[in-house]
Amino acid sequence: MLGIDVSTTSLKLVELQRDHSGQWELLHCAMEPLEPGWIKDGNIEQFDELSGALKRLVKKTGSKTRNVALALPSSAVITKKINLPAGLSEAELELQVESEAAQYIPFPLAEVSLDFCVVGPAPNLPDFVEVLLVASRKEKVSDRQGLAEAAGLQPVVLDVESFASRLAAARVIEALPNRGRNMLIALFELGSKNSALQVIRNEEMIYERDQNFGGSQLTALVARHYSLSLEEAENKKRSGTLGPDYREAVLAPYLSHLGQDIGRALQFFFTSTPHNKVDHVLLSGGAAALPGLEVAVMNQTSFPCKVVNPFEGMVMSASVASIKGLDSGTSFLVATGLAMRRYSL
Repeated sequence: MLGIDVSTTSLKLVELQRDHSGQWELLHCAMEPLEPGWIKDGNIEQFDELSGALKRLVKKTGSKTRNVALALPSSAVITKKINLPAGLSEAELELQVESEAAQYIPFPLAEVSLDFCVVGPAPNLPDFVEVLLVASRKEKVSDRQGLAEAAGLQPVVLDVESFASRLAAARVIEALPNRGRNMLIALFELGSKNSALQVIRNEEMIYERDQNFGGSQLTALVARHYSLSLEEAENKKRSGTLGPDYREAVLAPYLSHLGQDIGRALQFFFTSTPHNKVDHVLLSGGAAALPGLEVAVMNQTSFPCKVVNPFEGMVMSASVASIKGLDSGTSFLVATGLAMRRYSL
């Protein structure tokens, strides 16, 4: 199954394989840039152009796989944990979930795609189970489904981006001392214009908030400093063809500012919850690969910090071994989590 991440600036594809010993192999991996405006606030604005880009992406990898897992942004999804009596049959559980969902979803249920899963025994309620309810407008689901089908793919899974990133990050968390148990982990996904913070403990998200900062701020600084258009600045930033003063005059101030933004986001978490520290900060997304960001974040927060590489410890197939940029792989966190869903269905 292909994991395909549809973001504002690019499409990212990952295909994984896992052997009987649990060893992961990265079979295929690729990225296709998107023009500004094709995706806006998670919504598909230019469907034909986007489906064409998806076809190019799949062709680029050479993969013959057609089953695909996609995801919706958290902003397009309603999630709620509810407690229901234990021992219900699947049919009874479904009826009960639909009845409960009407209380939490601000649209008619006929306009909503709804799913749920039993998480486990309800805390402090011995005769109940905890159920995770997930819902989204049907048009949001249809857009992602239609995009896959227009590119000749078969949509099998529609996940939530934050769920997929947690699944992929779990491998990194398990490599921490004591396998990360009982640790508070702050996972930042640094996007183009917005970034997302999840605070995770024992695979459960206890806090989530979107932040209004990202990699596009660096592009704006490059454009201003070198008197370029935003498009020219982005192209030169990606190709590494900026002036010799780039690191000192542009990158260093940006990293300091981004470190402050991340520190403020954590402070907001501390003031909103009983917690006053995290045990580890994990960074992902395109901006996370910038050299020096780990140090900037540690200087601002004093917490241990690491850039997430979802491919760490994986075997690289011949088709991806020579791809540049996979030494961090941090932009592929969501796509990796989606590809992993093949083994968690």
